[in-house]
Amino acid sequence: MEQKTKIKAKDGRQELVITREFDLPLELLFKAYVEPDIVEQWMGTKVIKLENKKHGSWQFQTTDARGNVVFEAHGTIHEFVPNQKITRTFEMENAPFGAQLEFLEFEPLTDHTSKLQMHIVYRSVALRDQMLQLPFAKGLNMAHTRLQDVVSKLN
Repeated sequence: MEQKTKIKAKDGRQELVITREFDLPLELLFKAYVEPDIVEQWMGTKVIKLENKKHGSWQFQTTDARGNVVFEAHGTIHEFVPNQKITRTFEMENAPFGAQLEFLEFEPLTDHTSKLQMHIVYRSVALRDQMLQLPFAKGLNMAHTRLQDVVSKLN
């Protein structure tokens, strides 16, 4: 089955462009990225902090059954325009990738469909390529499918 989340990675570039169309109105798609309780549902992680404003910060954390942290990520929100765009940094703890810069753009397609485009810039081509060696594309597609399912129930 073809993945609905498309990832374009040009050789020799330190960036990715990720695109996904959703059967959701723009407002609901955007809400899925800014409402902590919704983010937790589709990402499967705990939202420690999510300050949706310019110079705001965010932090997500996942723990195992014993309470051990197995995933932690954080960053700073540099630009926040409701229903249009979020520019932020993304950095995983205990990972070799370092900080990346993410430009998320939200676009209405019809009254009931919308599109997310994520432009992610890594520090180097090698780091970007290292990320692509992980099951990154499959995981992101699964997360976006959960987003669609979770948010559809809110509609």
